[in-house]
Amino acid sequence: MNTRNYLKTFTLSALILFAAISFSYSQAAKISGPRQEKLLNNLKLLIWTEPAAEKVAVKLRIHSGAAFDLQNKEGTMALLADNLFPNEAAKEFFREDLGGSLDVMSNYDYIQINATGKPDQVLVILETLANAVTKPLIDKETTAKVRAARIEKVKELEKNPSHVADQAVAKRLFGSFPYGRSADGTIESLAKIDFADLLLAKQRFLTADNATLAVSGNVKSDFVFKVVRQLFGGWEKSDKKIPSTFAQPDAPAMNSFLMPTENENVSELRFAFRGLARNDKDFAASEVLTRILHNRLQAKEGNKAMVYQTSHLLPSFVVLKFSDWNVGMVRAEGNNVALPVDFFETVGNLLKAEIKTDEFEKAKSEIVTERSKINAADLWLDLDTFKLVSVKDEIQKPSNVTIADVQKVIERWKKESVVAALVVSKSK
Repeated sequence: MNTRNYLKTFTLSALILFAAISFSYSQAAKISGPRQEKLLNNLKLLIWTEPAAEKVAVKLRIHSGAAFDLQNKEGTMALLADNLFPNEAAKEFFREDLGGSLDVMSNYDYIQINATGKPDQVLVILETLANAVTKPLIDKETTAKVRAARIEKVKELEKNPSHVADQAVAKRLFGSFPYGRSADGTIESLAKIDFADLLLAKQRFLTADNATLAVSGNVKSDFVFKVVRQLFGGWEKSDKKIPSTFAQPDAPAMNSFLMPTENENVSELRFAFRGLARNDKDFAASEVLTRILHNRLQAKEGNKAMVYQTSHLLPSFVVLKFSDWNVGMVRAEGNNVALPVDFFETVGNLLKAEIKTDEFEKAKSEIVTERSKINAADLWLDLDTFKLVSVKDEIQKPSNVTIADVQKVIERWKKESVVAALVVSKSK
């Protein structure tokens, strides 16, 4: 080999090697962990230093959500979340003064504050969040204000046929079990909640040892750690252990599933059955299977049909959702409606069909891609909320799923009872 060819070959090999090393490094950096600290009150702190980040992001998660709402007082944890920043002034302050954003979300499993701002405003951001969770203003006047605002939101939700169908099928599947009740609350349940209920929820759940704080951006980790100790160090921890188990739900309801509505041209159909918990060893395979079913259903019914699996700490559910299902053709006549002969075979037929390699690879690729796009901080927060093995394990799991794993989930799902809910216009 002459010198020129040798150099050419050497250069090409070096470039390939460099590219491989760079790819490996980028992948490792992507899943590299944050600096982890724990305060004396057991508040967990995660810090990522990202010099190139334009904004600093702070996420504070309380690892308890609407699953802990008392029966007939659904919406308590949602109101507690609303009470942390009870007016728009704080959000305007973050937008206009800090060049960022502020929002609070709540669901069955947690309450989370998401805040962003300019890197030089990290102290102000942390101070604002610390005041909200360590000294929340819970009194009669504030409670009445946030309760009235949430009741108005729920009134609008309860006018939405899609929301009504979602809640109906969840209730049929779980009854009084947490996932059978609305995380937002109902008009009736919210009216029963007073400030004493929010105080009790605060004392039980809004505590340092039930929270994780994640800070990422162009920040100095030592500075952040020092500030967090000063601002959150006095946050009280719980004196009672939060129960981690719930009574098992009753058997799914098998009575009438029809919900006539006065609204014209409405047909919202749902099928549902119980699925897997977020920390179940087969959950990644169930995600792939859910996507396979979703792709099959859309190929048959179009974009107004979908399949999704909820993700919760406790075993949740899989839903087949049809919007505008035979709208205008199917109408309720009293307590009856004419249904196709194979109506109740919809789920069974989807599960019976053989899984083909191409549809498996397509679904798996979609799940792997989606998992890779999840914010690193959210992955680490999920680790605590859902009692997961590790972030690395969560990232790798979808890639390791096989058709045999998916077939195993199919066998588990075949044992589940299927319920239905149909919100449909009345005949005139």
